[in-house]
Amino acid sequence: MSKPGGAASGAASGGTEAAAAPGSPGTGQRPAPGGGPGSGQRPAGDPGGPADQPEPAPEAPASPADGEPELATRLAERTADLQRVTAEYANYRKRVDRDRLAVREQALANVLSALLPVLDDIGRAREHGELVGGFKSVAESLESAVTKLGLSTFGTEGEPFDPTVHEALTHSYSADVAEPTCVHILQPGYMVGERILRPARVAVAEPDDSVAPSDSGDEARPAGGAGSQENREDDD
Repeated sequence: MSKPGGAASGAASGGTEAAAAPGSPGTGQRPAPGGGPGSGQRPAGDPGGPADQPEPAPEAPASPADGEPELATRLAERTADLQRVTAEYANYRKRVDRDRLAVREQALANVLSALLPVLDDIGRAREHGELVGGFKSVAESLESAVTKLGLSTFGTEGEPFDPTVHEALTHSYSADVAEPTCVHILQPGYMVGERILRPARVAVAEPDDSVAPSDSGDEARPAGGAGSQENREDDD
């Protein structure tokens, strides 16, 4: 049979253990500020370790003036590249336009050159009075069309002979001209723009340089002969 005093003493001892100091292990309470080891906090008055020292100030960024020479060099290189590309493209466009124009002029000249014999026939029919009726209308329409394409004629009677635009088919002399002259146009010349498709075929006359033989020498001889005869008589 237990003693009542023993139970009371056990309860008293249990109460003493429950009233243990706060922060002791196993009590389930957080340690007081500035607790002991293992609390994760520095005790008051502890100067702290290296982690608590102030961090060094970050280095100041480089001054913009330090990169200006390199930036200026890159800008000059890119500007030069852009100018070179622009100039190359401009030259390319000019070359393409020039080639396109040359091809167009060549094609047009080929077509108009093939029509020159037809135009010659129309001109001869007009000279003989055979350009009448429907044929006249067709001929005038054709001449109008080739004129709009830039075809023009040249070569007129009485103009000086120019071997660069005239082709001499006949040659003669005349006292009525002072220089080689086109006295008759056999076939007109044709040109488109500055390009000559066919020179004008002409008859050329040159000045007549032949001079009648002078008889002044014959007149001087009789005079000289008479004087010599008088001199012979004086000597006698």
